[in-house]
Parts: sequence; structure tokens; C-alpha cells
Amino acid sequence: MALRTEFAAALNQAAAERGLDPQEVVSIVKDAIKAAYRKDYGGELEELDAEIDAETGEAKVFKDGKDVTPEGFGRIAAQTAKQVLLQRIREAEKGAIFAEYEKKIGNITNGMIQRIEGPNVVVDLGKTEAIMPAAERITGEDHRLNQRLKFYIVGIKESSRGQDIIVSRAHKGLVEGLFKLEVPEIGSNIVEIKAISREAGARSKVAVSSRQVGVDPVGSCVGQKGVRVQAVIAELGNEKIDVISYSDDPAKFVAAALSPATVDKVSVDAETKTAHVEVPEDQLSLAIGKDGQNVRLAAKLTGWRIDIKGAGLTGVEDEEKKEKKEKPPKKVAKKAKAKKATTKKPAKKPVKKIAAKKTIKTKAIKE
Repeated sequence: MALRTEFAAALNQAAAERGLDPQEVVSIVKDAIKAAYRKDYGGELEELDAEIDAETGEAKVFKDGKDVTPEGFGRIAAQTAKQVLLQRIREAEKGAIFAEYEKKIGNITNGMIQRIEGPNVVVDLGKTEAIMPAAERITGEDHRLNQRLKFYIVGIKESSRGQDIIVSRAHKGLVEGLFKLEVPEIGSNIVEIKAISREAGARSKVAVSSRQVGVDPVGSCVGQKGVRVQAVIAELGNEKIDVISYSDDPAKFVAAALSPATVDKVSVDAETKTAHVEVPEDQLSLAIGKDGQNVRLAAKLTGWRIDIKGAGLTGVEDEEKKEKKEKPPKKVAKKAKAKKATTKKPAKKPVKKIAAKKTIKTKAIKE
């Protein structure tokens, strides 16, 4: 009985150390015994069967139901069986790890930068490695060896090496996951993240709403003195984040989405899903953002096309007015010299008026 206990204990220990089912370990051992027999004595695996004596742990091989265990088989096949066993256990461990991470797709995880292979970053997740492709990196973010960061688990992809766990720092899901960690009200479903738009490394917009009367969703996410949102910003390498209040009213939602700009008026065309926005002249550049980033993110967030202009002037007129102000005055001497250089009076070109309806537009972008 002692031998049986020792044998069972050894199997259970092997299973526990590798996070495997004890029966799976027994199956691996049997396959290893059959592989060891086949290597030295031939035969097809389908014809062979292996049994392990529960009392002594002794292995026996059967072919078509007949005991064909060679004399001294245990000693001869021990090394081969051990190699096969280790290989199968590694495969089983890897399969168990991938199954575990398959359940974690869509969540965030901690990882450490292990090495850089061409455009890809190899990340150590503890039990296994993951790959962060170039497309999933934050633009301009530098990585150093052994740097600890948080990553969004995108999925598992087939590769030449078998399967790779793909992680991301650029996915908008990372922003959502970080807010869930920092804001208890989101974790307890009191505050809900309704939508996120992101240009990784530059700016993100997060629309939130409250499911409980009296709870300010924006204040909950920002935190006292901005401590909660600052924790998210720090993890993202100082990426700017606008937290706005979600509304079922498209006009209110679009106006809020253009934060930090102040909006005077929003009228919506449900048929074309276009929002016509009017802002104060001094807010036009802020509403549009650098290279159109602010209005572009607002369109992604709301799902509406946004047609934006300054109050009293169209966006184009406002920009041209600004350009005229910024142009330095021409020197009088240069004008006089230009007049002397020609004897003919140049023909006056007709001044083209800018169409009053010409505006700056952006298309709604679905992520």
C-alpha cells in the first residue's frame, strides 16, 4: 500500500506543480511508455496499450490485448519515456496556459519588456511570453528591458512558432481597463463607460454615465484633485484624456464630445446623421484641434458627422482672417520699388468672395 501511495503522490505532485489534471498526467505517462516501446521494438501506436500497476507503479505494454512487456523493459525504456514525458508535459502546460489566456481576452494584464525582435516587442507575462506587434505600440513610446507595464490582451494568433498571445498598448480597451482598476464605481457597475475614442499616445475621449441617482460619473472618473484620471494618464505615458458625460440627446452628446472647447449651438440632421455645430470665434481652433484631432475624436466617439464653424464666420473665413493678422506688414520701400519696375498698370483681379456655407467638416468614423 505504501508503494501505491508513493506512486499516486508522485503523480499528484507532478500535476500540481504544472497545473494539470492528475488523469492527464497518467495519460501522458502511458503515451510515453508506448512511445518508448515502439522506438526499440516497433509496432503501431494504435496496436499498443500501456498499463501502470497502481500498487507498484510498474509499467506494462500490451499489443492486441497480449502482454508483450520485454524483460528489463523498465530500465531500457526509462530514459526514452522520461524524454517523451517531459515533452508532452511541456505541450500540455502550454495548452493549459493558452486556454487560460483565451479566457482573459479583452482584459488587461501586467507584463515586463523582455526583448525586442525587429518591429515586435516580446513581453514576459510570467507563465509565458506574448507579442506586441508594431501596430499595437503607442506612437513615440520607448521601451526598455525589464520595464513593467500594463497591456491589453487582444487575442491568440497562429504563427510559425505555433500560437502567439497578442497584447497591445494602443488599443482603446487598455484605457477602459485602466479606468476599471482606478474607479471602484465602474467596477461595481454604478458608473458605465459608454464609448471611447482614442489616438494612442496623443488623446483619448471617454464618455461615461451613471446608473445611480446622485452619482456624478465624470467626477467619479476624475477623482479628488484628479488623482484617478492622473493615474491612468501616467500609465499611458501622459496621453491626454477627456472624460465627458454621455447623453442620449445627440446634440448634447456632440457638444460635450468637443470638450475642452465651448459650444454655442448644435443642430442635428438625423437623416444624414450630421451635427451642425457653432462655436465662438475664439474657440474654433480649440474645437477643431491640432490637425483636426479634437473634432475627429468627437466624431468617432459619437458616431455623428460633425460640421463645425465659428459664430458669425465660417471656419474657413475665420482661419483666413487669422492668417491675415499673422502676416507681417510689407515695407513701403518694397512697394515703391515694385511700382518703378513696370510701366504698365496691372489689371485688377476680381476678388472672390468665400461661400458663406463653406465649413469645416469631419466624417463619423466607426471603430
